[in-house]
Amino acid sequence: MGSPYLPLTDEDRRAMLQALGFQSIDELFARIIPEEARFQGTLDLPPALSELEVRKVVESLARQNRADLTLFIGGGVYDHYIPAAVKHIVSRSEFYTAYTPYQAEVSQGTLQAMYEFQSAICDLTGMEVANSSMYDGASALAEAALMALRIQKKRNRILYSEDLNPRYRQVLHTYTRRQDLEIVEVPTDPRTGQMDLNFVEDALDDRTAALLFQHPNYFGILEEPFRLRELTERVGALLVVAFDPISLGILEPPGAYGADIAVGEGQPLGLPLGFGGPYLGLFAAREKYLRQMPGRIAGATVDAEGKRGYVMALQTREQHIRREKATSNICTNQMLCALTALVYLSLMGKEGLREVAEQSAQKAHYLADQLTRIPGVRLAFEGPFFREFVLELEGKTAREVRDALLADGILFGHPVAKHRLLVAVTEKRTRQEMDRVVQRLREVMA
Repeated sequence: MGSPYLPLTDEDRRAMLQALGFQSIDELFARIIPEEARFQGTLDLPPALSELEVRKVVESLARQNRADLTLFIGGGVYDHYIPAAVKHIVSRSEFYTAYTPYQAEVSQGTLQAMYEFQSAICDLTGMEVANSSMYDGASALAEAALMALRIQKKRNRILYSEDLNPRYRQVLHTYTRRQDLEIVEVPTDPRTGQMDLNFVEDALDDRTAALLFQHPNYFGILEEPFRLRELTERVGALLVVAFDPISLGILEPPGAYGADIAVGEGQPLGLPLGFGGPYLGLFAAREKYLRQMPGRIAGATVDAEGKRGYVMALQTREQHIRREKATSNICTNQMLCALTALVYLSLMGKEGLREVAEQSAQKAHYLADQLTRIPGVRLAFEGPFFREFVLELEGKTAREVRDALLADGILFGHPVAKHRLLVAVTEKRTRQEMDRVVQRLREVMA
């Protein structure tokens, strides 16, 4: 008897095989799969469970999640407050059921959401054009590198900073490993935690297509984007930045310092922490590079009666045009994630975003100041930071400290070296929570 969750019964399968002229599934597979490539034996699967039993197993796994932890961890995703109205709005059935529509042009509502999202990202970044999102920040940066190579056709050299998020670096290498190009890593200044500008100046040449950097970088340190713009302009290289959307509440946007391509991870804009996703890639650029951008772009127009309407202005995915002309196989992120970010930005507004950024920065500096008064604890870098910083621990490993505080319900930082912890602070953290961390770390270091 067939499974109630599968559409075919054993009888159905026999009828289909008979119509094809085969006696068994193995006989069918033998026609197209060599014997040495076929699995021999029995799959090591657990016994079948009823719905009630499966529910109990899943619930027991869910109970292992620690929803009670106080989070001082970042490294690319952050525990920002999400207004209740965000979930309420995006949970409406007409929004909640929308994935990445393959024919978005059949829905004016979907096209409008894409257009409004693009407009919000342009406002946020100060860039001229934005697409309707990517999968995440890492893939957005890798796509930006490929885009830079398409623009700079006669150049085959990419510079990127060592202080990029490690996951971004891994995805960048995955995207480019089969490309005929040279990838150069710019070292981090061990004193400041910023890119080594002397190395950048020496490494940039007329073969360099682009310089990729993160601002604030993975260690939370602010780079010098205006200086980097000067250096890349001298040799005609593009400047590609991976930005933090929350930081733009108080920092100059990429458009202000002349970035050619700006990408980012949109998770802080209303998306909850989710074990790696689904998240949201932000992608913006100068208008003159519009046709080299990956993803989709929606546009606004008027119809024959003068009524405002929305259209699919550009989609350069290989499913829609000739493969050799495509810029990417990415069409867009799940629209629900982009819509969530749009709702968050609309509800917060410029003042709200500034408040989140200011509180995060002020609280991070308060905590760093208090922690570095503990003997054996100091900041690893001298460079200015936003809402994340690296602690250098004397006599204790980063994992020892993290495990000790975890026992008290505090997820404190991410180990980035044996004696270094990357600590993040958002507007959600209270004075009492931060003082508790200081007290516990003092006890652990003692």
